[in-house]
Amino acid sequence: MKKEGRKKISSSAVMILLVMGMVSVSLLVGMLVFLAVYRTSVTENARISGEQAVKQVSGIIDNYMEELEDGIRLAESIFSQSENRQEELNHLVSSRTDVVAVMSYDLETGRLLESWTGKQKQKEVLLSNLSWGPEMAEKTEDGSLYVSRPHVESLLVNHYPWVVSVCKRMKEPDGTERLVVMDAQFSAIAGYVDNVGIGYHGYCFIMDRDGNLIYHPQQQLIYAGLKEEQWTLLEDYEGGTLTENGTICTVSDAQGNGWKVVGISFVSEMVNDKLWEVTALVAALLLAVLLAAFVSSLVFSRMIFHPIRGLVSAMQQFESNAEDFSYAPVRGASEIETLSVSFAHMVTRIQKLMEQVRNEEITLRKTELRALQAQINPHFLYNTLDSIAWMCEEERSREAVEMVNALARLFRISISKGHELIPIEKELEHARSYLKIQNYHYKNQFTYSFEVDENCLSYYCNKITLQPLIENAIYHGINRMIDEGEIIVRIYERGSEVIFEVEDNGVGMTEEQCSQILHHEPGDKAGIGIKNVNDRIRIYFGEQYGLSIESELDEGTKIIINMPKIREDTVE
Repeated sequence: MKKEGRKKISSSAVMILLVMGMVSVSLLVGMLVFLAVYRTSVTENARISGEQAVKQVSGIIDNYMEELEDGIRLAESIFSQSENRQEELNHLVSSRTDVVAVMSYDLETGRLLESWTGKQKQKEVLLSNLSWGPEMAEKTEDGSLYVSRPHVESLLVNHYPWVVSVCKRMKEPDGTERLVVMDAQFSAIAGYVDNVGIGYHGYCFIMDRDGNLIYHPQQQLIYAGLKEEQWTLLEDYEGGTLTENGTICTVSDAQGNGWKVVGISFVSEMVNDKLWEVTALVAALLLAVLLAAFVSSLVFSRMIFHPIRGLVSAMQQFESNAEDFSYAPVRGASEIETLSVSFAHMVTRIQKLMEQVRNEEITLRKTELRALQAQINPHFLYNTLDSIAWMCEEERSREAVEMVNALARLFRISISKGHELIPIEKELEHARSYLKIQNYHYKNQFTYSFEVDENCLSYYCNKITLQPLIENAIYHGINRMIDEGEIIVRIYERGSEVIFEVEDNGVGMTEEQCSQILHHEPGDKAGIGIKNVNDRIRIYFGEQYGLSIESELDEGTKIIINMPKIREDTVE
């Protein structure tokens, strides 16, 4: 109900606030354009910073390579002296902290001929040798030095430093050429490269002229596929700075070793620090724009979006649970409130209609059940009285009396004070009385037995459920047999259901006959009871329950019913 005297806010007022927000956004965009222009000038400073960092790393690598050349020259001079080279090369390895091992290889086969490891013990059996590669003989063919990519030293026992292999051809005193390889520590260069930063997130890495990665601070992530580095794009880039996709790549060649030092920095990061200075100059304008945008968004949300979201949420709740749904109209713009009040009226009207339909459905279901029940009684009574009349004609009065008593018990159970559901124990008594009557009528032409799980006796089922099934087994199965027939009634539990089975060893039926029995209309002469049972179960419990038939010609027929487990406290 509307509150009297409360001022409503129209959509036009809301639209004014929206325009204010759009103006604020326009001002913000103008400021961003200004900052973009300013970014260009700051990028040049970032490029210069990257070049300086890369040159520093290149200088360190050049010094490192000079030390490696000095070491290999010293090894070369010792190698040419055949008398004391074993002792002196071991002393060289022990005295220099950067040298890990010196080895000589056969140029043609790559077989390890000698090795000098100083104080470190060499493995007796080498499963792999990372300090040798076929390219070493090819790269040193002209007498030049060749420096390998960093790798783990694999010759020593329990010692695995990160090394590079420096290779050079050397001559024995007898003139035979050997390839001498010196493994030197790479950890100093790696540590320096790790500590070089260009900005907060920039870094440097090393690659060779062929585009192969030599060292990268995050190379484990790269090899694991968790990080991508497009170093192959810089393979043909000799030197200088390349800016692309917000990244500044600075390349510098290290002298004499074929390596390139690449510095990576990010334009956005390098510019941000400078942007803070510019932002201080326009802080007043920015504050005004943000304040206008905040006020516009808050008012617009409260007046339009918040009520609409509440109304949509209420509609979804009503759709999922219409019966128990309650709704209070939301407050907001006048048009939204009008829509909300209309929805509240619609909810009340629909719930009343649902209650009316539900009551009509209950009345209709009870009427259908009574009609189906009334349909069974005359049909069964006719067959039973026909049997009693036959006994009287044959002057079998004692047996006729027993049949009348059995018939009385049948109808006492079938009446059941007007209840549709009765305990399974009573339904079994009803079935036994019926079988007794029919056994008299057919002069003991068949035998019958019951296999019942006692846990099922307290559950409830539709009354007169088993009798039409037994009637079908007698009339359509055993009655046509020459030999003695047999009927077995089974009741057992299966999960949340109770299963009823009536099985006979009669003549059986085809699939077409089974289908006809389940679909006979009340006016048909046969099968009225079977369809009646199936209809009553489905009306009362739902379409997932009911009756099915399994039959083979000359083998017999089994009729199966599944019902939910119903106890006395749940029976209406």
